[in-house]
Amino acid sequence: QVQLVESGGGLVQAGGSLRLSCAASGRTFSRYAMSWFRQAPGKEREFVGGINWSSGITYYAESVKGRFTISRDKNTVYLQMNSLKPEDTAVYYCAADTTPYSSGRYRDAIDYWGQGTQVTVSS
Repeated sequence: QVQLVESGGGLVQAGGSLRLSCAASGRTFSRYAMSWFRQAPGKEREFVGGINWSSGITYYAESVKGRFTISRDKNTVYLQMNSLKPEDTAVYYCAADTTPYSSGRYRDAIDYWGQGTQVTVSS
């Protein structure tokens, strides 16, 4: 079993920054992909970005490229969000995909989810 616990959400003005953290425990992650998804009211949960744990290669949705950065340290994955926009408002979920060499971008392949943290960007 894997436990994922997010933190760092909150309210920020447009143009501001937030950093989300996801602490993972329960199993080793050397061949996992860790990723972030988000879900706005009335919309489907969408991929934001992911990192392959062993290679460190990162993947991003087009909508956040150049603004968001994923990184990892020990058993924690971070999502640094800069130049935030009101359309970034959503509940953000940490996710783990145990498929070897995965990017973590496919929602149906996710094996574990965190509880979610709210990010609200005011205009």
